[in-house]
Amino acid sequence: MRRVTILLGALAVLAPAAAAHAQTPPELQSQCGSCHALTKPDAPTLERLWTRKGPDLWYAGNKFNRDWLVKWLQKPTPIRPGGVLWFKHAKPGDPRDTLDTASVPAHPSVDAAAAAKLANALMGLKAAGLTDAPVSTEGASVAMGKLSFAKLRGCSSCHQDQPGQGGLSGPELYDSSQRLRPEYIYAYTKDPQAFDRFVWMPRTPLSEPDLQKITAYIMSIGKGANQ
Repeated sequence: MRRVTILLGALAVLAPAAAAHAQTPPELQSQCGSCHALTKPDAPTLERLWTRKGPDLWYAGNKFNRDWLVKWLQKPTPIRPGGVLWFKHAKPGDPRDTLDTASVPAHPSVDAAAAAKLANALMGLKAAGLTDAPVSTEGASVAMGKLSFAKLRGCSSCHQDQPGQGGLSGPELYDSSQRLRPEYIYAYTKDPQAFDRFVWMPRTPLSEPDLQKITAYIMSIGKGANQ
């Protein structure tokens, strides 16, 4: 009887994970699952953050614009200059932490049909509660948002808002208006740890006007660019 109880307990633990895996589109699991988390980890750890190969995609539908995904998957360009963990690709002994970008693995590309299929599947990966609040940047000062980004709030220490301008440890943002959804920018800036409790982006106490200005500025970057 004790063995049966143990077995049933193990099955109860494994069942949610198995169900989540079963719900993941097979094309995503085969092409993306080896590097990206496609379902929300039940108990995220700091070790998982250090060892993951690519950013989490379990909230891709909350984050990305489909049209950008279709184009990018056919011709991937670096989003994180130093990879997922930038210090793994810093040149040894360089006090400026210069990156060896050649050592950062290139993302595989797919053809147009596969890109459209993968983009559709990725847009289906959504998490309730993360980006549900409507976001309005109407009337928010883009100029003040840029000042907050570059100086007042220190965003440029980790992110680039144009090529070669800004930090290297976070993803670049110079195509953010095409890549990211405003609700995601707002929610992630407000509370990064709601997405991953171990992520290194700091939670900065920002007022509602600050959040709107920064979101407005990030959403203005790259608008009209032909990419």
